[in-house]
Amino acid sequence: MASIDLDKVLDKAWADKSLPEILAAPVGALKGVSDRDGELLQEAFGVKTVADLANLKYVRWAQALAALDAAK
Repeated sequence: MASIDLDKVLDKAWADKSLPEILAAPVGALKGVSDRDGELLQEAFGVKTVADLANLKYVRWAQALAALDAAK
């Protein structure tokens, strides 16, 4: 089972929220992602939530490429 330290990846206001709440949160809930970054992601790719970002095909493609590189 996968695990993650939420304090390291989320702004403090979101660290105690449930997973469904985090996935529905704006991407600005992620540590290091500003509200402006969120606006730009929405303009460029239609990304509004953390779940949208996770499901973005370009993110998945990049992850697959990185996994292939790590496997060599």
